[in-house]
Amino acid sequence: MGTAARAGSDCRESQCPLLSNRPPICTFCSRMLDCSLNCDDLLSNAAEKKSIEEVLAGAELAPAQCLWTTGASGSVQLRMDELCPEQPITVHQVFTNTVQKYGKLTALASKRGNKWEKVTFSEYYHLSRMATKGFLKLGLERFHSVAILGFNSAEWFIAAVGTVFAGGIIAGIYTTNSPDSCLYVAKDSRANVIVVENQKQLDKILQVKDKLPHLKAIVQYSGSLKEKLPNFYSWEEFMGLGLDVSDRELDEVIISQKANQCCVLIYTSGTTGSPKGVMLSHDNITWTAHHASRAGDMQPAEIRHESLVSYLPLSHIAAQIYDLWTGIQWGEQVSFAQPDALKGSLVDTLREVTPTAHMGVPRVWEKIMEKIKEGISRCGYMKRKLVTWAMSVSLEANQRLTKDEEKSFLFTLADSLVLHKLRAELGFSNCVKFFSGAAPIGSETLQFFLGLNIRLYEAYGMSESSGPHFMSGPKAYRFSSCGKVVPGCQYKLVNIDADGIGEVCFWGRNVFMGFLNLEDKTKEALDEDGWLRSGDLGKVDEDGFLYITGRIKELIITAGGENVPPLPIEDAVKQELPIISNAMLIGDKRKFLSMLLTLKCTINPETTEPTDILSLEAVEFCQRHGSQSTNVSDIIGGKDKIVYQSIEEGIARANSKATSNAQRIQKWTLLGKDFSIVGGELGPTMKLRRPVVLHMYHGEIENFYRE
Repeated sequence: MGTAARAGSDCRESQCPLLSNRPPICTFCSRMLDCSLNCDDLLSNAAEKKSIEEVLAGAELAPAQCLWTTGASGSVQLRMDELCPEQPITVHQVFTNTVQKYGKLTALASKRGNKWEKVTFSEYYHLSRMATKGFLKLGLERFHSVAILGFNSAEWFIAAVGTVFAGGIIAGIYTTNSPDSCLYVAKDSRANVIVVENQKQLDKILQVKDKLPHLKAIVQYSGSLKEKLPNFYSWEEFMGLGLDVSDRELDEVIISQKANQCCVLIYTSGTTGSPKGVMLSHDNITWTAHHASRAGDMQPAEIRHESLVSYLPLSHIAAQIYDLWTGIQWGEQVSFAQPDALKGSLVDTLREVTPTAHMGVPRVWEKIMEKIKEGISRCGYMKRKLVTWAMSVSLEANQRLTKDEEKSFLFTLADSLVLHKLRAELGFSNCVKFFSGAAPIGSETLQFFLGLNIRLYEAYGMSESSGPHFMSGPKAYRFSSCGKVVPGCQYKLVNIDADGIGEVCFWGRNVFMGFLNLEDKTKEALDEDGWLRSGDLGKVDEDGFLYITGRIKELIITAGGENVPPLPIEDAVKQELPIISNAMLIGDKRKFLSMLLTLKCTINPETTEPTDILSLEAVEFCQRHGSQSTNVSDIIGGKDKIVYQSIEEGIARANSKATSNAQRIQKWTLLGKDFSIVGGELGPTMKLRRPVVLHMYHGEIENFYRE
């Protein structure tokens, strides 16, 4: 047995880099990572052995009297009705089904050095079981959390799944969080274990660990530990901890889990106060991963082995549902970008992976757009004219093309000669689905990508709806719309005005369990019948397409009582002025509207901070209007009268489209630095944090309104 086990171990070791350089565990791996397992092996040592059909027949539910709870160990009634009657299932049940169907397919791909190392679904499942045993050995208690602080990786996924299998709760922490913000999440979720990426993130936890009464251990998954401290473990050490935890003990924990109990916490950004822990159940996760992804036309692996790149923060619901849970649901291959993805390396990864689907937040799509524009401007005259022609043909065709209409010869020619090559340069040669979420996207960006024959499918939802409640896709697309309601979900508009605009409310199996430890906030979020209030204003057309017009909290009510949604006005200004990066409308309880503006500039690739150097697009704007400015500091403070006059004219054009005098911008100013995550004006998904901006630029705003 020893020789055979060693041979098997050596063979498997080369395929399973997450377990490298650990001979004692390798022997274990040769048994645990056998891709030829059958479904009887999945729960082979369970207290009560079940067939795969029984496993997938539906999970038992914990007793529940209400649609919501605020206790980590609480359970809820599920919103099951004729629209969504499917039997609830746990995360483990979904994963065992996936292993049964797609066990030999690649699940995770990580680039280490110059080599892509891949893990199959069978290996992924068993690595997750090993992580589960490690957590149980460390003393992870039921409904306590494992907080994960690090960039996207196979280890992040395995730690997350292992946490759920162990009966714990995943609590992702943004890598940009301060030590105090990390403390809040870990303490609120009663973290027994914190998994960190590297020394940088570990240092944050070391500053606050003595304030965490439930903390038992810290695990680091990248880089070596600088010093060996009690209850600190490398990833390799952690994965070997549970060797003496029996499969029977593990399976008993797994079988005891109920689909209406919490397994994931998503913490809101806390822009206007402390973050709120959004409690999501097994059913929230498994039901949403199935239905929302199908609404976006993501295919099961037997039809198409979907491939995607993971780079957006996994502590945000959009990335976690899209990358982690949908990946397991449909047997997708998830390739991990490098930690510096948003500093410029993302396109390199996309070119190598050539995904079939890609999701970005609006700011990511805007940055890609700016890079493409810069590239086009550097082309020779004839090539530039050819690209401009092809993009204009594509834009016109996509704006009028219905799904059943045949593409014109000119459109087909433009795409094959020019646009296909442009998409390939971005790594999108195989990509057929492009998604945008987490924040509204501007019409300029949507139109630009239509010019590349790329339809950006918007998803709309929130953490409290487990991600998307409305989805666009190849079968449900309309320009600037968030698409149609996800099948099985319901919506209603309340307090509808004369224009048909009202607050969007949600109902469905995706609606959250409640906010952890926050009963009053939970009651505010849900109406008396259990509908989730989104806080967003929108309207629905005759075909069921939703259009979001703004947030209720962001709605500006002027001193004269006029209601002004800021997004359409900000979007109009940016469309008129391609030199502008961020525009934020001011005017709540004020006599008139004003606006803060920032200029497009280059980004320091190391710090991700905005520099003083104007972007190529901004420089070209200056040159077109007769200015020689190349830096932000050349312009601000009224130094460049040509640029200021050009901006004034652009504001006037935007004002000419206003529906009333009260919706016209009267004053504006250019700020000396663009908004950024590092600066605090943007959140982790690059969403504008309006209350923060109001506080940071209080002096500039007050100057607008001095008599």
